[in-house]
Amino acid sequence: MNVHEATVREATKNDLPDILRLVHALAMYEKEPDAVEATEDDFAAVMFPSDGQPNTYGLVAEADGQIIGIAIWFYSFSTWTGKNGIWLEDLFVDPNHRGNGAGKALLGRLAQICQERGLTRLEWCVLKWNEPSIGFYRSLGAKAQDEWETFRLDGEALEAFADEASTADTR
Repeated sequence: MNVHEATVREATKNDLPDILRLVHALAMYEKEPDAVEATEDDFAAVMFPSDGQPNTYGLVAEADGQIIGIAIWFYSFSTWTGKNGIWLEDLFVDPNHRGNGAGKALLGRLAQICQERGLTRLEWCVLKWNEPSIGFYRSLGAKAQDEWETFRLDGEALEAFADEASTADTR
């Protein structure tokens, strides 16, 4: 099914099943089908907390009453500019609906949020093998930050390092 026009809006709590569906589809696309551990409750806790403010936000692209794309983001901070920016954690459009402007509309709305709120950057990562997305991002004027290397501590390595740091703190 091709979509001729998608509308973008802020995600609501009612959108969580579709957001999680698209996160699972993203994991399949990125060749990590078993990597998603998140639940609707996990998303609700950070996007729609019962206490306090959210720390994660979402946009959805809709066409014909169906959610076909998502942008999940949070605020970043630049020590160089002294200003916040947006870190786009995930952008995904259902493969059956690509090429019709939904991805561009989601990114465009994020750019508008940056402009409206005085944010200085809109940043994200893309897998090096994902040439279609890289080409799309470059067509928008985005530039690869090739001089930076992403690092991650998680799982057993994170636990071991945290334990080591705890031991060092008590010396």
